[in-house]
Amino acid sequence: MSSTELQGFILTRHWRDTPAGTELEYWLATDAGPVKVVLTAQVCVAFVEARHRAEVEAQLAAAPGPELRELELKTFHQSPVIGVYAKQFRQLGRMARILQPLGIPLLEADVRPHDRYLMERFIFAGVRVEGNRADGSTIVDCKLKPAPEYRPALKVVSLDIETSQDEALYSIALDGMAERVVFMLGESPLHPSSEPEEPTDFSLIYCPTRRAMIEQLNDWFERNDPDVIIGWNVIQFDLRVLQKTADDCGVQFQLGRERRPIHWRTHPGKQGYLFAPTPGRLIIDGIDALKAAVWSFPSFSLESVSQALLGEGKAIGDEYDKMAEIERRYQEDKPALALYNIRDCELVLRIFDKTKLLQFVMERAQATGLQADHFGGSIAAFSHHYLPRMHRMGYVAPNVGEIASKAFPGGYVMDSKPGFYDSVVVLDYKSLYPSIIRTFLVDPVGFAEAANTDDPAMLVKGPQGTTFSRTRHCLPEIVTTLSLARDEAKRVRNEPLSQALKLLMNSFAGVLGASECRFFNPKLVSAVTLRGHEMMKLTREFVERRGYQAIYGDTDSTFIWLGRTHTNEEAHAVAASLVRDINDWWTRTLREEQGLENFLEIEFDTHYSKFFMPTIRGSDVGSKKRYAGLSTDAAGKEEMVYRGLEMARSDWTPLARQFQEGLLSRIFRGEPYKEFVTDYAQATLAGRKDDLLVYRKRLRHRLDAYQVNVPPQVRAARIADEYNGRVHRPRQYQNGGWIQYVMTRSGPEPLEARHSRIDYEHYLSRQLQPIADAILQPMGESFMALTTAQQGLF
Repeated sequence: MSSTELQGFILTRHWRDTPAGTELEYWLATDAGPVKVVLTAQVCVAFVEARHRAEVEAQLAAAPGPELRELELKTFHQSPVIGVYAKQFRQLGRMARILQPLGIPLLEADVRPHDRYLMERFIFAGVRVEGNRADGSTIVDCKLKPAPEYRPALKVVSLDIETSQDEALYSIALDGMAERVVFMLGESPLHPSSEPEEPTDFSLIYCPTRRAMIEQLNDWFERNDPDVIIGWNVIQFDLRVLQKTADDCGVQFQLGRERRPIHWRTHPGKQGYLFAPTPGRLIIDGIDALKAAVWSFPSFSLESVSQALLGEGKAIGDEYDKMAEIERRYQEDKPALALYNIRDCELVLRIFDKTKLLQFVMERAQATGLQADHFGGSIAAFSHHYLPRMHRMGYVAPNVGEIASKAFPGGYVMDSKPGFYDSVVVLDYKSLYPSIIRTFLVDPVGFAEAANTDDPAMLVKGPQGTTFSRTRHCLPEIVTTLSLARDEAKRVRNEPLSQALKLLMNSFAGVLGASECRFFNPKLVSAVTLRGHEMMKLTREFVERRGYQAIYGDTDSTFIWLGRTHTNEEAHAVAASLVRDINDWWTRTLREEQGLENFLEIEFDTHYSKFFMPTIRGSDVGSKKRYAGLSTDAAGKEEMVYRGLEMARSDWTPLARQFQEGLLSRIFRGEPYKEFVTDYAQATLAGRKDDLLVYRKRLRHRLDAYQVNVPPQVRAARIADEYNGRVHRPRQYQNGGWIQYVMTRSGPEPLEARHSRIDYEHYLSRQLQPIADAILQPMGESFMALTTAQQGLF
């Protein structure tokens, strides 16, 4: 037996029931390499109200196993509870099912043991391992403690495959580690048909069978032993195809450490969506990671994202030409296919490096307590932070569904005042909902404590008669800790950590309003959102007492018209004065009226030297969440900003977006615009803008699901797949996807099967005219008046 102490970063976690008790397994990345920690004979716990003790004991007599123990804990309704302790976690699940028909809830029985072990010790991702037995790279029955600062250097491999149209495996590429390789199906050519396009810096290994390819892949993973597998749609496509190939060949697909298989799971709410838990290795899909980090692209295809971020792509033609070229290379030029395959791996590695995605994923794991390759999970992250603190306050959590789902107010949106404006400044409340939670002590435990408190001086009053304890609460402290950590991350310029903490804090109010969360309570989330409404209205009143006009507001932002044209320096000075005075007012008011410390902070966001707020189409009512402006920073640098307008929406054609941008920018800069409108319309009719006429829309359902209302994109997709069938190509759109089409005189037609003439009148009346009229109407102009003045335009 030997003692050990080291730091590690949790890669994967797993539990299993054994005769001796529940066993927990954690794979760690450490400076000394991968380490497996095994904790044996763990006891699992749930809770039941003490008033049900007799009924529970009767059930235990019939189905022995769990034991009852006295505890100093209670429910939110102040009902004492007793602990239900079991050797095996599944015993708790069985007990919950037995008690359910009796109307007896078994509380927290669904908290998985490997998660509970970590959360109750305030461990998130970084851990310190103390003692006990070390058996090679496995440590048994040690103690884990938090090591929040520890971040190892992870070994990363980028994986990509190439297949035929019907997903028959052709090649597997692996890049990012010293042994860069492509495994190719087939025999090595005796006389290569061509020289490689460029020198190859990877090994090309030919495999006579697909079984041999999988075996080579298994050996590569055991030999190189990466911590992280990255890719593009890597789980839903690459690993799924590799697993199916292995199954068809009768060979094990051993991607995990210790040559263990993937433990495939399906998503309960997404048909066909797969999870791929893999012992000892993280699997991070680039698309999921970018979305989790709030990156946005018109398309998340590897080609589109790499063009946007790196200025280069991977394309070898459209979807059909690409498959034909892959097939040609496989049949005639396998080295060229290998090069194409590994270049995709390179692009993914460079995207991860450019966006610091791996750093973000690691910081997110440390911030949330979730496994690093688990995205979404805001409810689980809330629970990881909240449950251990709640237990130490003497409470156990309710079960999901204890409070019936009910609507509650959302964020505040002020009615807008449409038109063109000079000198509009925008002030934003920093982290509005977290700061409300922190200032007004909104909290599930605090809410329960307030209901049991007789002293009004110990209560904070919230909207709709809610009250919260001034002294006993959990969530405000959690938000404070995270907020201070984010301030420090910003100070040291750790942007991935700052972003992870911001997203986590901003999710808390939403979690309280999610009916699938055990802490769901409409009164709690309303105490946050309605307080936000009150703050926005009071801010508007404050601004207007100063002689300015609030022309729009949205959740945490107030748009203030300064009443006349200001220089950039003057506008910034006014904004700074308003920020200082509003924050001082909140600090003074909260202290004097409620005895509360103020964490509400309004900040200057933007100065728009020119600003446009449109009306709702077809009315004179101001729109919401739609505007454009010419922003000017402190140095005088100008930028056109669009929010919610056609320019910012991918479901409008490039023709419409470029027209809107051109028209607004000319008006904002005081340049002639009438000629631009007529010239643009004439060029459209003359066919000089045909490359801008393409609609790109998503099919959210199967094609056969559209029966009554059939939108244009569905009609185009049906034409495309009918054509694909006739020319013996795979049908692309039967299960949804993205379709590109144009409007012709025969209706919508897909790009891959267009035969009719373009319907230019459609583009003028449905794309250009609505945009032009929304902008020109406040100026007393119209699209029709300008264009019909040009002889023969219509």
